[in-house]
Amino acid sequence: MEPIQSKAAQGRVADAPSGHWVYRILPRWLWPYAQLARWDRPIGWQLLLWPCWWSAALAASAYSRPTDTLLSLLPTPLYLLLFLIGAIAMRGAGCTYNDLVDQDIDNQVERTRSRPLPAGKVTRRQAWAFLVIQALIGLAVLLQFNGFAILLGICSLAVVAIYPFMKRYTNWPQLVLGLAFSWGTLMGWAVEFRDLDGPPVMLYIGSILWVIGYDTIYAHQDKEDDAIVGVRSTARLFGDNTKAWLVGLYGGALVCFAIAFASAQAPVPALAGLIAAGAHMARQIAVLDIDDPDQCMLLFRSNNQVGWLIFLGLIGGALWVALKPLV
Repeated sequence: MEPIQSKAAQGRVADAPSGHWVYRILPRWLWPYAQLARWDRPIGWQLLLWPCWWSAALAASAYSRPTDTLLSLLPTPLYLLLFLIGAIAMRGAGCTYNDLVDQDIDNQVERTRSRPLPAGKVTRRQAWAFLVIQALIGLAVLLQFNGFAILLGICSLAVVAIYPFMKRYTNWPQLVLGLAFSWGTLMGWAVEFRDLDGPPVMLYIGSILWVIGYDTIYAHQDKEDDAIVGVRSTARLFGDNTKAWLVGLYGGALVCFAIAFASAQAPVPALAGLIAAGAHMARQIAVLDIDDPDQCMLLFRSNNQVGWLIFLGLIGGALWVALKPLV
């Protein structure tokens, strides 16, 4: 079991699981870079990936006809792979940038002072170099798409650039995170159709609400330290009313997703995924204890299941259209 990292010793960051492959396989000199990119905490790139995959799946099955083939109704495997690589690379670049901006704050918060920059395991120059490498990988992925999607992807960088500063000036940094983490809902559609329309816009709005919800749960872990150092968040803003806010945020997200599906004429069975995701969200709200940091982390991570449920619902809808004539 790796010790929690500090200036005196190398180890894992506080919120990373012990025994992770990063610490079992990688040489120790690579640990700080893996920590900057959050390879030991994959939930971040997973949550960044799901809006991309939802959008790609929705675009593939949009406006379907009974004569469409199964392959034409499913998202292109190459695009799914490119979105996967891009999500890992850009999430890593974003986290590295965030750590560079927040080094002084991270040093004052119990959960984050074990990160490689405040713990002194990597220099700022090394972190910047690593950020550039990850960003170049993301650019290489982006260049595989059409011109409209490339320009759209570049536009997201403005939101990514301002996000780390928002916690200093607004109680709604989770909203800006939602703008950035939900951008993939636009990308999947743009890659397929070379434009944007109502369905991806509604998917985008719904994803923003979902992100605000799950990141509010995440932010409750640090609310006491945040109050001391002056970091703002929706967790501090909502306080004891968090559950009521989550009902509105998650409920609004589901409504927007349903409108997006209907606007794209997605196969009706795709709604099963939304229903299952809604049940999962309802459970999160029901069991949430905002004063239990460990539970907040577990509930935050469980949103990966929400991603799977919605995506599999869309895939199931495509399968239903393709196989129905054979039944």
